[in-house]
Amino acid sequence: MKVLFVCSQNMCRSPYCEMMFRKLVNESEILKDKVEVTRSSAVMTPGTSIDPLTVEALVREGFDKEAVELHCPGYMFRKADRALFNDADIIIGMTKSHKYMIPIRKWRKKFKTLSEVAIGEYKAVPDPWLQRDPEKYVGEMNKIKAYLEKYIENLEKDLGKEPNFE
Repeated sequence: MKVLFVCSQNMCRSPYCEMMFRKLVNESEILKDKVEVTRSSAVMTPGTSIDPLTVEALVREGFDKEAVELHCPGYMFRKADRALFNDADIIIGMTKSHKYMIPIRKWRKKFKTLSEVAIGEYKAVPDPWLQRDPEKYVGEMNKIKAYLEKYIENLEKDLGKEPNFE
């Protein structure tokens, strides 16, 4: 199963999701060989670099600062990004509007919001970039992490089931 995270500019929420989710998947005995987290992408014009507050949030989670700073928001829908969208089994965005910013209809059919895959209902994930106060920013990132952990639990239940051949 290939998972692609998207957000508006791929400089806060989606890179945080990409890196944190990959870490959580790799820590899961059930998921590590069943789930692949692809590089995140933007659905609007990408930012120029990962947000410094996102770097700080990921470093607090144990990530190497230099490795996190290598994240490049990219150029939306260039050939490489098209492959990410084509190959993804699920595209996870932060708000419903992200679905409609995806230019190709067949990709939209793969779209769910982070809250939907985590708790089964829609709740917009606010853009932490709008919170320049570091404490509020951390609060928004903690909400994202909680959704990711819940999504991991859901996937472990679904993908960890023994096949029933009866």
